[in-house]
Formats: sequence, structure tokens, C-alpha cells
Amino acid sequence: MCGITGWIDWRKDLTGYPSILENMTETLNLRGPDASGTWISQHCALGHRRLSVMDPENGAQPMIRKQGDYTYTIVYNGELYNAPELKRELEGRGHHFRTTCDTEVLLVAFIEWGRACVDRLNGIFAFAAWNDQEQSLYLVRDRLGVKPLFYSHQNGVLLFGSEPKAILAHPDFKAEVGAEGLAEIFSIGPARTPGHGVYRNMSELKPGQCAVFDRNGLSIRTYWKLESKPHEDNVEATSLRIQELLDDTAQRQLVSDVPICTLLSGGLDSSALTTLAANHYKQSGKGQLHTFSVDYVDNDKHFKANAFQPNADAPWIKRMTEHLNTVHHYIEFDTPELVESLKAAVFARDTPGMADVDGSLYLFCREIKKEATVAISGEAADEIFGGYPWFHRQDALEAHTFPWSLKLNNRVDVLAPDLVDWIKPVEYVSNRYEQALSEVPRLAGETGQQNRMREMSYLNITRFMPTLLDRKDRMSMAVGLEVRVPFCDHRLVEYVWNIPWEIKTSGDREKGILRKALKGVLPDDVLTRKKSPYPKTHNPNYLTAVRKWVLEILDDSSSPLLPFIDVQKIRNLASSEDADVNIPWFGQLMSGPQLFAYLAQVDTWLRAYKISIR
Repeated sequence: MCGITGWIDWRKDLTGYPSILENMTETLNLRGPDASGTWISQHCALGHRRLSVMDPENGAQPMIRKQGDYTYTIVYNGELYNAPELKRELEGRGHHFRTTCDTEVLLVAFIEWGRACVDRLNGIFAFAAWNDQEQSLYLVRDRLGVKPLFYSHQNGVLLFGSEPKAILAHPDFKAEVGAEGLAEIFSIGPARTPGHGVYRNMSELKPGQCAVFDRNGLSIRTYWKLESKPHEDNVEATSLRIQELLDDTAQRQLVSDVPICTLLSGGLDSSALTTLAANHYKQSGKGQLHTFSVDYVDNDKHFKANAFQPNADAPWIKRMTEHLNTVHHYIEFDTPELVESLKAAVFARDTPGMADVDGSLYLFCREIKKEATVAISGEAADEIFGGYPWFHRQDALEAHTFPWSLKLNNRVDVLAPDLVDWIKPVEYVSNRYEQALSEVPRLAGETGQQNRMREMSYLNITRFMPTLLDRKDRMSMAVGLEVRVPFCDHRLVEYVWNIPWEIKTSGDREKGILRKALKGVLPDDVLTRKKSPYPKTHNPNYLTAVRKWVLEILDDSSSPLLPFIDVQKIRNLASSEDADVNIPWFGQLMSGPQLFAYLAQVDTWLRAYKISIR
């Protein structure tokens, strides 16, 4: 994994501005701590920071290759899981390779098949390929958006980067936020509307999109999207197909020239991937698999079960590590470092995020990086198989809004009246929700529950899952750790998308068809464990700390947060007994303490990034 950035400008000779490119590239040094590279021509400048995973000696970027009279240059962030097959096919077409890295495979694929190469790729990727003779740039993002790619197109100039910070480093780009950006922060956040960059004049290439930039301007097209079609397989055949896809995906994603580990919570998804990885290690003679879990000091004393977090992970982690004989690493954090991580999480995302849910992952990844460079994680299973509580709660199904964010009125209530009048948060969220529903690929003949569950699946895959993928990418890459997400294999997502809800919930259980597919792979008690999300701290010291932080912000007349909030209402909430309310206002984990932490992150962001409001 790596960080990429670039600048295309038809009005200037960019060879005279190397320091600008170097500064843009250097902002991504945490994504790629192993090497740095830049390439500049008259109108195109490309930068790359490298995290070495495949062929560390020969995979330097930007990578350049000549083919006849044409010269091609690429910067690439990702992993191609079908690189061996592509390489064999390209060799059969007469191409020769000088490295064993997938960057060269991707570059040669682009040379051979042009812009159509993207249809052949299986992996997670964001890349930019420059054709010097055509004077054109080809930008691509993977189908599910596992790897990020932001851009700014103004006055005939294109800037792009793996993270907003690379674009923000360009002297011509201003850190400004308008009404839409504030609506994203205060009413949609910490989620983000697909394609929205929050900053004025910054966008995101959406998952499954590619773009061409040349002297005619910027053109964007969608090369992949979900398609609805009848599901022909019965329950048994469906279960078998899921198992085959998971096996194949896991095998592909366990290839690496550096150590691999898994993130293990003892839940269905992480236990399944850990089992597949442990079996692979055993069969290939690689020894014991290393596994990692996260928890918090005194969480066992303060844990309180609820509908969103029904049980603790620790006993189930022990069950799986003993069952698989892995080398397990228990990582634990205390309140002070968790609070401090809130700032690091903002700098990793370049926007406020999921509060301590982000911060704890940042700390977790930092510890994992001491032992491994690549980790396997279970993101996306709940979105594609329908595992979240809101798939099964009538109030969420009938809410006519994003089901992971049902407390919009509570959020609006703590905003400043002037801000509410400007950004119109209720109307904004309603419009974004209707926009999402208008995109759903319907299937003829589906009505009632079938239609609603297809809508719910689409909302989760295209609106909620990107939030967690952003989180995982940014927190892991901020410490130079690559995290792979096998459940995001597009073949698996395409197949499961069309499985009818009654088959997905086989056995009258959430993710029932996945449980059936894993029968015999996991112990029965783990197979039937009720879903529990990524753990959060239940230590009351955390609430005390973030509440104190927010009160300090309220007492600081220079705080840039104050114009956006109802100061007295926040002060009253921070002083009330209801401050520890355990009903999430976002997702499954963000309740009372996380509201204070989120506001503290907004304050940090506004200050550190010197945001201008326009």
C-alpha cells in the first residue's frame, strides 16, 4: 500500500515547481514510510510514497515504461489479487517483466488494453496512469472504494491525492468549507456522501469510477456498479458458492513478501478469516499465524450489554486462539491515550471522524505495525450479508432516513440556530437519503419486504460501508500498516447482492447464509454467536475526560467551534446525568461520550487546518 498524488496544469511548465510536488508527496509519508519518488514532465507531475509489500527491491514508483514511441508513467496504491493470471496472459502476448511486483503488471495491462484494463482487475486500488504522447491522465478507483482517491478540478488544473492533505498542500488550493461541507460534518458525519470531499472544490472519485483528464477537460464514467438479477441457486448451492468465493478470496489475499496477521474479535467474520488464514499457513508450512485483538483497561468491570453490543469479546477471542493455536497479541489501551488519539485520528482523516472508534483503531494499528506489515480484517460482511441491528429492527426499517443515524433531531438540537438556517440539516439529510434510494437497481417483481431489504442493502453498501472503509484505510495507513478486507471482493459482493432476504437469513438468523457456509469451518458456538461490533471503552473515566475537554472548549472564546453550536445546550448536556446516554446517534457505538469527542474533533480540525468558512 502506498500514497499517490499529482498535479496536471496545461498553463505552466511544472518542471519549474519541483518543491510543490515534493511537498504534496511528503504529506503522505505515513502511508508510505519505505520510499519516496517523484516524476515531472512539462504538464504532469506525479508523486508516490511507498509501503513495500511485494518485491521491495524493484517496485519503486513512479514507474515508467516505453512501448514503441509511447511513454507511460504510473503511480499506484493497492494490491492486485489476480496479478499472477494477468502476468501470464500478458507474457503470452509478448510482454516481458523486470520485477515481480503488481505495479508493473498494472502498468503493462494499461499499455496492452488501455482504459479497458480496469475491467480485468481483481483487487483494491487507486492509480493514475499518464500517457505522454496523448497528454492524458487516467484515474481509477476500485469497485468498492477500499482505497481512497480525492481530486480538485479548477480552472483547467487537476490536483489529486490519496488523502485530502496532499491537495491541501498545493499553494493554490484553499482550505475552505461551505454550507454543504458543514452539512456533511454536522448532519451526515462522520459518514460522507459518496463523491463529496467536504472541502470546497474538492471531490472524491466514487467507488467503481474512472476518469480521464486531458486538454478537453475532465470526463468521469462508472465502470462498475451493482446489478440486480434473479438468484437461481437454492440454499445449499448458495451456501457452497459463498464458501468457494471466500476460500478463493482468502487464498489470493494471503500472498505477501512480508509478514501477515489477522484482526480477531471472536465474532463470525474475523473468526472465519482467521481460520482460513491459519489453515493456509499450516498447509504452506509458514508456521503459526499471529492474531491481534483490542480492548480497554477495566472494560471487563464496566461493560454493560445492550442491543447494539450484546456481549464482550474476550472469552470468544480466547476460544478461537486456543482452537487455532495462533500466536495471539492482546492489545489494551487506557483512557488518557484514547483521548489523546482523537487528535491523531483527525490528522489521519483530514476531517472529524468516528471519535474514539477511530482513535482506538489508530492505536491498535500502531501496535500491530510493530509485528506485521499486512493485516486481514472482516469489514463489509455486515453490509453485504445484512448483519447490523438496523436490518432487523422495525423502527429502523420504517424510519425513512439512514438507519444508522436515527437521532438527527437530537443532533440538530445542539446546533446554533444560524447554522441550522444556513445548512438546513433535516432537508439536507432527506435529500441525500432520497438520492441514495433513487440509485437502487430494482428487480422486477420485488415488492414489500423484498424491495425494502434491497434498499437497505444498497444503503449499507454504498453509504455506511464507505465510512468504515475510510476509517480502516486512514487509521491503518497513518502508521504504515496495510489492511486487506476479503469480504470486499467484488465477485462475492455481486453474488450476495442478489441473494433473496429469506435465504440471507436462513435459520431465522442474521447472516444466516454465511453461518451455513461456514458450517464445519468454525466451532458451533462461535458460528452461532450473536453479532457484537468493534469494542468501545465503557470506562467512565473516558466520559469524564471528553466532557472536561468540551467544557474547556466552551470556555475558550477563541474556539472556532462556538459559532456552530448552541453553547448553553452543550454545557447543560455535559453537566447532566444523561451525558452517558447509551443510545447511538451514529452507527452502533457512538452515543453520549462520543458526541463530546466528535465536537472536540471538529474543534481540533477547524483550528489545525485553519478552515475558512464560505
